[in-house]
Amino acid sequence: MKPLLLFVLSMVTFARDAAAEDAECVRERGAMIETIRAYAQSDARALGPQGLSERVLEAMKQTKRHLFIAERSCSIAYVDGPVPIGLGQTMSQPYIVALMTQLAAVAPDHVVLEVGTGSGYQAAILAQLARKVCTIEIIPQLAEGAAKTLKKLAYDNVSVRLGDGYDGWPECSPFDAIVVTAALGEVPPPLIEQLRVGGRLVMPVGTGYSTQQLTVVEKIAPGKTATRAVALVRFVPFTRSND
Repeated sequence: MKPLLLFVLSMVTFARDAAAEDAECVRERGAMIETIRAYAQSDARALGPQGLSERVLEAMKQTKRHLFIAERSCSIAYVDGPVPIGLGQTMSQPYIVALMTQLAAVAPDHVVLEVGTGSGYQAAILAQLARKVCTIEIIPQLAEGAAKTLKKLAYDNVSVRLGDGYDGWPECSPFDAIVVTAALGEVPPPLIEQLRVGGRLVMPVGTGYSTQQLTVVEKIAPGKTATRAVALVRFVPFTRSND
């Protein structure tokens, strides 16, 4: 009976640890959601009359942001600002993540491309809203780390690829939405080509480490797009394989 007893004890320990992890950062995550709501209420220009959907807010609420940074710290992960994730990269301010997700207009049957996986946090948000997420990261350490985290947290509808996101991911296309998490002076033409008619691309357009325009590009017909700038933002620069 000793092996059985040891098994039972190990299961009890696992259940206790899982419950403790579920309880982590609940207060901080709740405060983050309220801050996002407050920003959304005052940002009608960017969001329009529809505001921020409860579906996006619920995805933000359910995603454990602290598990996507090395420190696993509640006080660091849920601050109202970007969080460094190493190698000169950052995880965006929570409201900016929510805003970009809302602007992408992701539906449950959508296939979404993310360019700039980083820690995997934005991909985790998108994974709860879409059927499939294909995400590309050019920095090997980040791509590997994000893939491990997303797998551990059972985001099984996310595929992570190491590479230059400028050329998109043709094998996963066409995409109903594309989210680019780094700044570039132009919208990459291959991404527009891989965007489905009726789809949206959301990205910061401008020079890295300076003020950029968060831009929404809607593909309204083959070879035809409509572009609008919605907010001023500051993102790290888009990294190319030849940089």
